Amino acid sequence: MTKSELIDKLAERHPQLGLRDTDLAVKAILDAMSEALATGKRVEIRGFGSFSLNERSSRVGRNPKSGEKVEVPAKRVPHFKAGKELRERVDL
Repeated sequence: MTKSELIDKLAERHPQLGLRDTDLAVKAILDAMSEALATGKRVEIRGFGSFSLNERSSRVGRNPKSGEKVEVPAKRVPHFKAGKELRERVDL
């Protein structure tokens, strides 16, 4: 499901909200989640799952084309862990 499909689905379920209001709400939620992760905070949505950051240390990788060794810098990457309710709904 894409963001625009999510907006359309929410607007359909809640006709009292306009499409523009639904769009702003979804964007505000996603922006708040992105900002929290960018500042190193954890985001937890009960029944759905949690988003956190994993630290990846620097390492030596290889360029697949030339085989040359390349230094890959350390970085933080987002990680999603599904909640119990979501796991149960998916595992039919």
